[in-house]
Amino acid sequence: MKSTMIEVRTGSRERVHDITRECADFARRCGGDGLLHVFVPHATAGVALIELGSGSDDDLLAALGDVLPADDRWRHAHGSRGHGRSHVMPALVPPYATVPVLDGKLALGTWQSVALVDLNVDNPDRHVRLSFLSD
Repeated sequence: MKSTMIEVRTGSRERVHDITRECADFARRCGGDGLLHVFVPHATAGVALIELGSGSDDDLLAALGDVLPADDRWRHAHGSRGHGRSHVMPALVPPYATVPVLDGKLALGTWQSVALVDLNVDNPDRHVRLSFLSD
């Protein structure tokens, strides 16, 4: 297995951040066929395979806002208002995804991208573990 950690700055707002290029670069450097496992070692972030740039990223944030409102209902209540929802989000948008790699290239669908999903406005710096598994 080959592995690396990338750093992502998500800033102080909810964000769907495209990490496809970093994933593709790592897969290309690893070469060959295998699986790229993308893992976010944070309790308040997730990884999604989603179309980006066409409004889907904003739609995802809106849907998460509907399901997980940023209000005072959450028992996990430290941090900014509604912070507890960030701790529930990884049950809906898991902190990992696995993508096939063929000849050093991500085997994503035409419109699929790899994205870090972050609702936690209290933590602007994220790490993402990329692991390449092959024979």
